[in-house]
Parts: sequence; C-alpha cells; structure tokens
Amino acid sequence: MIYFDNSATTRIDQEVLDTYTQVAQNIWGNPSSLHKLGDRAYQLLASSRKQIAQLLGTKTNEIFFTSGGTESNNWAIKGTALQKQAFGHHLITSSVEHASVANAFTALENLGFRVTRLPVDKAGRVNVNDLRNALDSETTLVSIMGVNNEIGTIQPIEEISDLLTNYPNIHFHVDNVQALGKNIWSQVFTPRVDFSSLSAHKFHGPRGTGILYKKAGKMVLPLHDGGGQEKGLRSGTENLPAIAGMAKAIRLLLANEKSNAVKEEAIKDRIVNYLQDKPGIKIFSPVNAGFTPHILCFALEGIRGETLVHTLEEHDIYTSTTSACASTKTDQASTLVAMHVDDKEATSAIRLSFDETNTLAEADEFISVFDQIYRHFAPINHLGE
Repeated sequence: MIYFDNSATTRIDQEVLDTYTQVAQNIWGNPSSLHKLGDRAYQLLASSRKQIAQLLGTKTNEIFFTSGGTESNNWAIKGTALQKQAFGHHLITSSVEHASVANAFTALENLGFRVTRLPVDKAGRVNVNDLRNALDSETTLVSIMGVNNEIGTIQPIEEISDLLTNYPNIHFHVDNVQALGKNIWSQVFTPRVDFSSLSAHKFHGPRGTGILYKKAGKMVLPLHDGGGQEKGLRSGTENLPAIAGMAKAIRLLLANEKSNAVKEEAIKDRIVNYLQDKPGIKIFSPVNAGFTPHILCFALEGIRGETLVHTLEEHDIYTSTTSACASTKTDQASTLVAMHVDDKEATSAIRLSFDETNTLAEADEFISVFDQIYRHFAPINHLGE
C-alpha cells in the first residue's frame, strides 16, 4: 500500500499510541477531581501543556486544548467576533480557507457581521496590499491560513504580521493545521500572531484532539459553557490520553523536522519531474520556496479527479481530490476556483500529500502506475496531439 493522503489524516505513531494506551489505562482520574487520582491526572495535563508550549516556543498559559482544528478555528473566529462586536463588525479572511474557517465566517455573516474575502493570485496567495486596502475602523479580526490544504501555498504571514503591527487591536488568527513539522514554522507563526490552530491527527497524533494557541492578554469569548476547564474558556473534561499522546507526537515530529522536510520535498520533486513535461498535465503545486514540501496538486486533462483517485486506489495507492473535509461534497477544489482555474482543470485535480514515512521507492512506484493510467487515457483525450 502507498498512502499519499497525509494531509487528510496521518497514521498514529506507535509510540504515541503506547502513550495514549498507558494513560487511558493507568491515569484515568478526572483532572478536576480533588483526590489523589484527580491530582495525578492534573499533573500530567499540566506537564503535557508545558511540554507543548516549550516545543512551540510559547508560554504555558497560551496553550488551550480542543477537539481538533475545526473547533480551534471556530473558537478563534467566532469567539473573537462575538467578544469584540462592540468595537466593530468587520472581519477579513481569504477566499481559499479550509471549510472550518470559511463556513465559520458564513455563519457570522448570517448573524449580521460584514466579511471581506481577499482574492488570491495564480499561486493561490493573497496580496498584502489587498489586505491593507480592506482594513477599516470596524475591523476586529484577520484570519489567514498558514498553508493551503489543497495546493500547499505558504501564505505571506510574515508580511501580514508586519502590516498588522500597526493595528494592535485587530486579532490575527492563523490556521496552521497543515504547517507544523514542515520546516516553515517561523514563516507562519510570528510574534504578531494572536491565535493559531493545530490538529493532532495531522502529525501522527490521536484523532479528536487539537490546540488553540491564544496569545496572553487576548480576549476571546468561550464557545463551550460548563465546568470551567481550560481557565474557564473551554469547558469539558479534558481528553487526557489524547493530550498526552499529542504532546508525544509533537516532540517526535519536531525532533527530525528539517531532515523530514527534505525527504518529503525529494519525493515531491521526483514526481513533479515526471509530470511536468507530460501533455495534458497541469501542476498547481510547484517545487519552490512558496509551497510546502508535502503537498502536490495536479490535474490530468479530461479525467475527473474522483475517477483518477479510484483508479489509483485499484492499485493500492491512496490519494484524494482536494480537502478530505470537502471532497465528498463538491466537484471542484475551492482553492482552484478562487484562482480562476478553468472548470475542467479544477474538476480534474487530485492531491498527493506526503510525510516522513513515505519513500522515494513509493514515488517511483506511483510514477510507474500513473504512467500506465496516463497512457491508457492519452488516446481518449487526444493528449500530445
């Protein structure tokens, strides 16, 4: 089996699974309980938070545990909009955000907020001047993803941070679900970032747990009301086994970050070198500094993306059309539509996404299989004529 769908989800690391199992079996007290079993759980929760903060270069009181990227994004966006609505109702995002961001803004629009969605260029990247022109006296939030989940574009977070330095009262949220461990963290997590979202299952951690980084002093309205966990901002009994596993996953992920990124880029480069001269192939994720090493999106002219995904699956190769959160609901990659890519190309796009467990041998096997598929469809689509 060749698994090239790591941006959708990753396989849990065995060491992480061992940690999860040990905690679930041995430290099962509620961290909020006053007895020694609860205190033992609380101490592990605190040490996990401290370890994650040290690994991410933040303060311990800036790390909040959630159920994953979707909740983290919704909390940062809706929590900011509602917390700061007395100061303004204008929110800014991009036209290429993940569904958990895009739909959160749509929900706020339905509540009467005014949302500006910035356009992108042919590389799927926002223009900082467009953001500058969109800002007004009522703007309370800017939310721009660090890495695009469909084509791997790295957004200009450093430039946006420089601009927003002059607007300290505007909250700046970055969806970094696709960015951690790709050797680009300093590009997408700057001192100006107020909120940042992470999801454990994107880096070999347990599903159903994530992080919202909230800069100290920044106010956000809770979305969950209850027992007052997470400093009263995110009620609900903490998923301690998953949190401890996530801390382990981040430590393992960052231990060999640079070499893993080099490995992923080598795989991407091998496949791109094969694809780039083929008639009828359109590559949306080139190998350059403006794109992450682990995502490769391309289209085969005349073949719908889902057809190609299932054809590859017959050869035990697993890919996806676009985002796993949207691919079953739409025929087109929303990022490609926002880039004004031709409809036929957009509906033909598939995404390969790699991690450190993939190999060049798998890349070569993919090329061999895809070449057979390409040759089969070439006469049908009159490729190369």
